[in-house]
Amino acid sequence: MKQTTRKLTTGALAVVLSVSLAACGSSSSSSSESGDSGSTGKKVTIELALSKSSQDSAFVQQDLLDEFEKQTNIKVNLQLLPAEQTSTVLQTKLAVNETPDILQYNLASATTDLNLERNFEILDDQPWVSRLLNKDVLSAYGHVYSFHVSQDTGMQGVVYNKDIFNELGLEVPKTYDEFLAACEKIKAAGYTPIFMPFKDNWAANVMPGAAFGEYVAKNEPTLFDELNANKKKWTDVPAFQTILDQQYDLYKKGYTNTDVLSDSYDMAAGQFLDKKVAMMFMGDWLIESVQQQDPNMNLGLFAYPSDNNGDAYLGASPLGGQLFIPKQAKHKEEAEQFLNFIAQKETAQKIVDAQGYVSNFSDVTTPELPAYKQEILDNYITPKKTAMTMDAYMLVDRSELYRSLQDQFTGSKTSEKVLQTWGDKFAELMKDKGEAGF
Repeated sequence: MKQTTRKLTTGALAVVLSVSLAACGSSSSSSSESGDSGSTGKKVTIELALSKSSQDSAFVQQDLLDEFEKQTNIKVNLQLLPAEQTSTVLQTKLAVNETPDILQYNLASATTDLNLERNFEILDDQPWVSRLLNKDVLSAYGHVYSFHVSQDTGMQGVVYNKDIFNELGLEVPKTYDEFLAACEKIKAAGYTPIFMPFKDNWAANVMPGAAFGEYVAKNEPTLFDELNANKKKWTDVPAFQTILDQQYDLYKKGYTNTDVLSDSYDMAAGQFLDKKVAMMFMGDWLIESVQQQDPNMNLGLFAYPSDNNGDAYLGASPLGGQLFIPKQAKHKEEAEQFLNFIAQKETAQKIVDAQGYVSNFSDVTTPELPAYKQEILDNYITPKKTAMTMDAYMLVDRSELYRSLQDQFTGSKTSEKVLQTWGDKFAELMKDKGEAGF
């Protein structure tokens, strides 16, 4: 998931890439009539904003949007936001009352980046809430604020091409030394061992975010609490610096794409489909995206081994990709209709089946899981070898950290300087937020 939090001028909203899925691009009601229309009988266009990196979301597939329009006479217009500027654009829209009617975002990030309580509708009274199996994954502050048909949490680690591994006789590496040896063998065979799309700065945080979380869970369970209380500094944790050095060293050793800071996440699926790369630090959502385009792609996910202990944990990120309705939405009723449409049993079942989701509705059946998900369940979730990623514990936006991680790859910052820069910004943001100890 992967957002930014800095003040943005209204003029900078021009960078928003708006893609219409309807012939009518306006968010206002038109005069066109339909016998199968909503309560007004007029065609309405609602705006749904989401990150460009999430444009393969199950909620914005063309056939689903077409069926919704057919049933309700409501068109859905997509606003695709640049991945590296999603939260800044949304913050500005919320501030100047130019909000979309629905937005797709991450609940954990919405609480810190977008002021969830102030800006978004509580959905407790929506008809689909009574059918939820797990309200917690959609809730904050004791209320349901978001919508999703799944109760899955995104798992983060190393996405890998099993066919390349089998071709080269490689096993999933259990230690850091084994990981380096695998990279060397893959490179020698003519493949790029690891694809790093760090033009999108959030992608540079996927491995550290999971590895930091693993280190804390295993070694210092109260560390994030101490960081959030200003009892420890980010530069006080040598393991964090080691992890950042490891990621940079993989680049320096020639185990990655050459143009790390020019290549973007939207290139990732193609890199795997074309069998150019063997691995990538990312979440299981990438596997879903690739296999939607080619079901025969044999991909898997394993935990990044940041040490030589042989017991790496897979990162568990907060459930992402939920839908929210802003309080300032111009078409709240129509936005609620869209959520109700997706939540209806037949529609939700189709989505759950197609995506291999773990259903969050009592009347929607979880299908047989895809092979990669079953492996994640068997190898990591069931034996309890997972750890929440760093993002789950952060109370402020991580944009400055993401940008500093990019700076490490320009050579302008060491890992120590990255942590120092982030630590200073972290303290400033926590103080502005009014957190105790800052």
